[in-house]
Amino acid sequence: MPNYNAPNPLYSLFPGDVGLAFNAESSSVGQASPQFALPSYAGFPENGRTIRWQTSYTTAPISVQIPLQKEITDVDAQYSALSSGAQNSTTTTGDSLTVTGVRGNFIRAKVIAISGGSGVAVQILG
Repeated sequence: MPNYNAPNPLYSLFPGDVGLAFNAESSSVGQASPQFALPSYAGFPENGRTIRWQTSYTTAPISVQIPLQKEITDVDAQYSALSSGAQNSTTTTGDSLTVTGVRGNFIRAKVIAISGGSGVAVQILG
């Protein structure tokens, strides 16, 4: 998968949707997943939204760090880690995490560090 993909139109994650940021791939350090748009809808609370996400591996890595990142304007260099909740996966057996108060229009996962293992899968649940 290429770093920072730009599909047109972007994939959108509405509440209840599942987006595959990585799908059992051989990911390397610095690789970013495709971004997903987080559409606003009527009645959406001002304090942000809750996003659940999961990591898993075909073969467990020795060590790993995969944060969830957000951005308002979808500029690759401006994506930043979320500031609250379980925004960073470091468990080599996989994680099921929840982040609350997400304020951003786009979200993605990025491999910051990985040693060994294979088949990285990251699901983002809108």
